[in-house]
Amino acid sequence: LVVGLVPKTSTVNNSDGSFYIRPLNLRVFRWSQSMIYFIEEINRDPNLLPNITLGYRIYDTCGLVALSMRTALSVVSQPLKRNSTGACSSPTVPLIIGDSGSTLSMAISRLLNLFSVPLVSYFASCACLSDKQKFPYFFRTIPSDAYQASALARLVKHFGWTWVGAIGGDDAYGRTALDMFTTEVTRLGVCVAFRVIIPKLPSQLQLQDIVKTIRDSTARVLVAFAIEEDIQPVVEETVRQKVMGKQWVASEAWITSTLISTNYPSFSGTIGFAIRRAEIPGLRTFLHSLQPLADPYNPSAREFWETQFQCSFNTSTPVDSMADPVHYNRICTGQEKIEDTETIYNDVSQLRVTYNMHKAVYAVAHALHNLLMCKKEESSTDKQQQCPDIYNLQPWQVIQYLKEVNYTNVFGDTVYFDEYGDPVASYDLVNWQNGTEGGPLQFVTVGRFDSSLPTEQQLVLHQDSIVWQAGSREVPVSVCSPSCLPGYRKATRKGEPVCCYDCVPCAEGTISKNQSECTLCPEDLWSNPQRDVCIDKQIEFLSYTEGFGMALAATAILGVVTTVTVAVIFLRHRDTALVRANNSELSFLLLLSLAFCFLCALTFLGQPTRWACQLRRTAFGLTFALCLSCLLSKTLVVLMAFRATLPGNNAAQWFRPPQQRLGVFLCSALQCAICVAWLTTAPPYPVKNTWLYRDRIILECHLGSLALFCCVLGYIGCLAAFCFILAFLARKLPSNFNEAKFITFSMIIFCAVWITFIPAYVSSPGKFTVAVEIFAILASSFGVLLCIFAPKFIEHQLVL
Repeated sequence: LVVGLVPKTSTVNNSDGSFYIRPLNLRVFRWSQSMIYFIEEINRDPNLLPNITLGYRIYDTCGLVALSMRTALSVVSQPLKRNSTGACSSPTVPLIIGDSGSTLSMAISRLLNLFSVPLVSYFASCACLSDKQKFPYFFRTIPSDAYQASALARLVKHFGWTWVGAIGGDDAYGRTALDMFTTEVTRLGVCVAFRVIIPKLPSQLQLQDIVKTIRDSTARVLVAFAIEEDIQPVVEETVRQKVMGKQWVASEAWITSTLISTNYPSFSGTIGFAIRRAEIPGLRTFLHSLQPLADPYNPSAREFWETQFQCSFNTSTPVDSMADPVHYNRICTGQEKIEDTETIYNDVSQLRVTYNMHKAVYAVAHALHNLLMCKKEESSTDKQQQCPDIYNLQPWQVIQYLKEVNYTNVFGDTVYFDEYGDPVASYDLVNWQNGTEGGPLQFVTVGRFDSSLPTEQQLVLHQDSIVWQAGSREVPVSVCSPSCLPGYRKATRKGEPVCCYDCVPCAEGTISKNQSECTLCPEDLWSNPQRDVCIDKQIEFLSYTEGFGMALAATAILGVVTTVTVAVIFLRHRDTALVRANNSELSFLLLLSLAFCFLCALTFLGQPTRWACQLRRTAFGLTFALCLSCLLSKTLVVLMAFRATLPGNNAAQWFRPPQQRLGVFLCSALQCAICVAWLTTAPPYPVKNTWLYRDRIILECHLGSLALFCCVLGYIGCLAAFCFILAFLARKLPSNFNEAKFITFSMIIFCAVWITFIPAYVSSPGKFTVAVEIFAILASSFGVLLCIFAPKFIEHQLVL
């Protein structure tokens, strides 16, 4: 005996606390008739439960928890009867199929737990029923709402809706699904603009408040988890207030509601996941074969007949219905034909819950079949291991066989229960579209969801086939704030959800391409003015082609030309007393070193390379060492020349031309040794300076070894200081052909230039550091050239 619980009628609460029973629900009546058809189909199948005939009892629970529990309790606690052996036993009710609602199923399951009676539901989808601690004997053929919530969240994310409203019924199904959906979409970065719970007994004021929330919200997409009876008043009030421009996303409980889709065509475009449908052969014929007064007597059949054909039977048999009887003037003959009518009852185009009923009934049949096929083990004496007696079956004995059910039905679907008693989640994505020639809304399948597939393949959409609200083919936009343009980032508004933000420009050096945050450009790249792409940084170095570089190069060339001119003049007057008295050999060597100093400045211009960096540093050190060595020798010659006039002083013999050349060579050779050590151990090399400026790269020469660079500078400083001291000591010697005071002035200028060079070098940014260095070279070179040689031209008018 199989017991079925279905809410053929439902209750409606009144504002005064009373309620009335609605007339027969044709859709649910079709479920009950389908259950009968499936059981009779099983009884005709010789391969399934052979020699066993399934009986059935179907009860109307009216959608009431109290009535459902009373019915279930009466079924499992009927009076004891004596079986064939004379022992007392209860009627064989191994399990119950039902109920349709999650709240009803939870109440019934808790009661049946006391009797270890399994409950197999075909439409109770609340995820809470998967809790095996609370509902150990509960099974179902409809997927858990956990899958539906995840699928709807992924659907919302797929279409880019980041600002949605959420609506749920005031029951376990609505609240649990709403909580799971909110959690899932929040994890995906979607914000819920509002959450509304529909009361089971909504007053007109409450309905107006709900619709006002919907109308005033900037969210254009509304996701509703509610049964048909709960969402219908909200839909009606929405239509009455003419709320337009909202895209409805329906749960499986009402996405295939013919009542709403037929009466409210303005809801065209509604989309949502529906449980899988099937074409069940022979069912429509069976539904048409209903006889209102045939045996066994079916009181719902008579009520259906009178309601459908608007007539009354001329019989004294009362209608066993909780609904108030309705009397019609016309007498029913019983010969009326159902096939001549088109109602929800005989509409088999959307057999979805009915298909779940098919799975439930056949799952029970396969569990009983496997139990029947069980063979006792001859060697087994353990009573627990013995096969159950199907003619004296206890409910707890069926549970293990239900857990092991695994079969493929005639439609190609594999039916089994997981460890939570749930089936594989499989949905059709249904879209309400206007019918042809102004007909009723059509349920068009535009995608699917299958949890048994890999994650990336679970959701499949045929987006081109979807018709949205108001017949639009464009995906509606539902966002709190529009997406930021490239080059902007999101700045969350204080006290508002993360989906509500302002768009602010990215900072320099960062870019954004429709992102929430700006990303930093790589070290060698910089953001363009639009802040949407990283481009190569500007390369900066002191070049010949820019004005400043050209001015410095011209100054250096002028110095070379001036030096060469002086040398030519000295060469033409080499036999004069002035030139000969000033040690012409050292003068020419000094002029040569000055020419090299001016040329050395040119090596600091242009793009730094490996060889250029090494050349500019060593050339600087060697040329200035040679220049100062010449000055030092000239100073010593002057000093020794006047001391040699004293009686008995033979010091002059140690400062003849060979010794002068040797001194210059030794002084220069020491600097050369330092430079060789520098080049061989840690030579200068080019680097990209990216830390000085963020928006450009400075190409410069790294010193390599700071210590050896300081040795080069220190050696030049020592030569300059020593030369200055000696020249200072010789400043009061006779002025005729005495260069000491000019060397003193030149060293003062030289030292002043290089002392001021240090702070200027440190504080100058980028390529101006090189410019300061070139300026110091040129200034000190011109200082020596002018201080040593200009007085000779001024005082003695040595001209061509």
